[in-house]
Amino acid sequence: MSLLLTAPVQATERVITIAPHLAELVCVAAGCEVLVAVTAYSDFPPQIKTLPAVGDVAQLNLEAVLALRPTQVIAWDGGTPAAQIAKLKSVQLPVTALRITKLDEVADALEQLGRLLGTEARAKAAAADYRQRLASLRSRYASARRLRVLYQTETAPVYSVNGLSPISEAITLCGGINVFAALPTLAAPVTDEAVLATRPQVVIHGPAEQAAVAGYWARFAKALASPPKRVAIDPDLLTRAGPRLIEGVEQVCAALDAAR
Repeated sequence: MSLLLTAPVQATERVITIAPHLAELVCVAAGCEVLVAVTAYSDFPPQIKTLPAVGDVAQLNLEAVLALRPTQVIAWDGGTPAAQIAKLKSVQLPVTALRITKLDEVADALEQLGRLLGTEARAKAAAADYRQRLASLRSRYASARRLRVLYQTETAPVYSVNGLSPISEAITLCGGINVFAALPTLAAPVTDEAVLATRPQVVIHGPAEQAAVAGYWARFAKALASPPKRVAIDPDLLTRAGPRLIEGVEQVCAALDAAR
């Protein structure tokens, strides 16, 4: 069952989302038909690219928002500035802030949106599918041989994520060890010396960074007894806390399986 349900619905709500992953969640929980506007970088599903953008995560065009007469504004708890949420509420706009910091919370957010937008059956079905896929992966990889994994963005310097990131949770679920789980912040730069000291067996990066990452590791070829296996995964599948996160987890698991 696909999480991107496409059956049309009667759009009785007028929804504005304030982050790309929120638009994806609404499309699955209630149908893209309820969306009247999104924010910058909202590009999935493809049909929402035609919707007006009323700003970005940090700054909205309040006049544009009001002109669209939304019945619901969905904000990102932890991403949308508190001052921005307060400003929306000050003009009597109904604002719901969703917070997703764990893999399981995607399904919870789908159900919350279903209750909010009157599409509970649709949202519950999508949430059940997500949970089933997640449970299947947990069962399959519970006893998998552990591999040291580096999630890498950039090369000068390298950035990685700590254990509080859903990316790190995905790595752990799939039988991996996030080599930078102890970083002091969710994402942080790390030195080349620190990277090499972790001796990663698998490096996960974005497709757009493939050449740069290959060049980075080529510099250390002589210093490595066994170079890590490099795997490109669409970063939107891992960094956007929406329904496609389960696809990212499945790809991480498949990559670690291949490396074993």
